[in-house]
Amino acid sequence: MTRMTQLARRVRSCADDGQVSAFVVTITLALLALAGLGLDGGLALAAKVKANGHAEAAARAGAQALDLAQYRATGQLRLIPAQSAAEALDYLGNVGASGTVTVSGDTVAVRVTASQPTQLLGLVGVSSVQVHGEGSARPQRGITTAEP
Repeated sequence: MTRMTQLARRVRSCADDGQVSAFVVTITLALLALAGLGLDGGLALAAKVKANGHAEAAARAGAQALDLAQYRATGQLRLIPAQSAAEALDYLGNVGASGTVTVSGDTVAVRVTASQPTQLLGLVGVSSVQVHGEGSARPQRGITTAEP
């Protein structure tokens, strides 16, 4: 009977083997995913801020393409659309960004798209995050305030 009791104890103790390690693996993966969200989320937010900055600066560069003959003759600020778009795209090229430029009336709108590679989320299959930045500008007269 003692031999059967010893065998029964061994069988019961073997039935629990591996449960703690599965729990540890699951918790470790969950902690890595949370750390990945924190780290890669912060990197994505920084990339979005950078994309917004590039878009706004490119729009300002495009808004400087004024029709000087029109301005000198009438005092009216008017953009040269093709030149505005070219200057905004040239700025984006100089800073290593890519995007689209739209010139509508006296407004230059720029949309920048960038891809931020992930650090930890790559472990769960997310290799990069797409971010977008937008900016617009229009020509203004005056130094401290906009004049009509």
